[in-house]
Amino acid sequence: MNIGTLVLENPIISAPMAGISDLPYRLIMKRHGAALVFTEMISANGLFFNGQATRELLRSSPEEHPLGIQLFGDDPQRLAEAAEQVEEHGELIDLNLGCPVRKVIRSGAGSALLREPGKVARIISAVRRATSRPLTIKFRSGWDSASINYLDIARIAVAEGVDAVTLHPRTRTQMFGGQADWQQIKHLKEALPVPVIGSGDLFCAEDVKTMFEQTGCDAVMIGRGGYGNPWIIGQSLDLLAGRPTTQPTPAERLDVVRSHFNLSLVTFGPQKTLGQMRKHCCWYVRGMENAAGFRASINKTLTIDDMSKLLENFFADAA
Repeated sequence: MNIGTLVLENPIISAPMAGISDLPYRLIMKRHGAALVFTEMISANGLFFNGQATRELLRSSPEEHPLGIQLFGDDPQRLAEAAEQVEEHGELIDLNLGCPVRKVIRSGAGSALLREPGKVARIISAVRRATSRPLTIKFRSGWDSASINYLDIARIAVAEGVDAVTLHPRTRTQMFGGQADWQQIKHLKEALPVPVIGSGDLFCAEDVKTMFEQTGCDAVMIGRGGYGNPWIIGQSLDLLAGRPTTQPTPAERLDVVRSHFNLSLVTFGPQKTLGQMRKHCCWYVRGMENAAGFRASINKTLTIDDMSKLLENFFADAA
């Protein structure tokens, strides 16, 4: 799997996700076999104004490379300047044309850009001139069911120099509801000369295998399916290679939760870890006995020690 000059070890990529794909999460996904991981989406305006919180999102580790950096914004020149600033931090730059969140839409960025193909062309052209790094876009099918324009957007992107595209085949108005239309990924693959990465509704290894079979895509991007489930990467690679797949034991789950917990402490300190790890811990225990009671308890924890003890006790009972 090649994206421009970037050679990837396998076709499984971990998605950029605001509030999720921070450094600890990326390291966990990388250790489980992701060929490429992405930062959270980074604001071009935040970089322009030298915002500390924005700069913090660029915190990285040599272990996680190759690293993709996702930028968002609506101004071509500002995005070009942002690309110049961040290219030393990663091996690939991605432009977000898909975020459906209202705050991002109001700024004219994310999937709001799907309503302005001319601006999309100007943005990609400006960023392409600004960086020699491999350049990709992540986008949706269109703004709504009456304006499905993913093929037009993709052709514009390729004409302006992107090296690959990632399609989440839902419209902006669908948000994350309904079912992703994987046939759109197939149509995109048939229409483009560059690699096509499929995204949407990949929650298990069987989903990954089916997407490859149904669409012919070059790679897949794991988003929500990776929440508390980094094993999906290895399971997918095993299934694609014809090897048997296995489920993690409680002890294996606990080892990963501990690692994620400790990475968060080292990266963020105790206060932020307490907030961040609540959601991750809840995801890690999905499907386990007494998971509902665990979730109720962990969301009430007030200290790192309490959270750690609750984790250890839960998995000791599950062993």
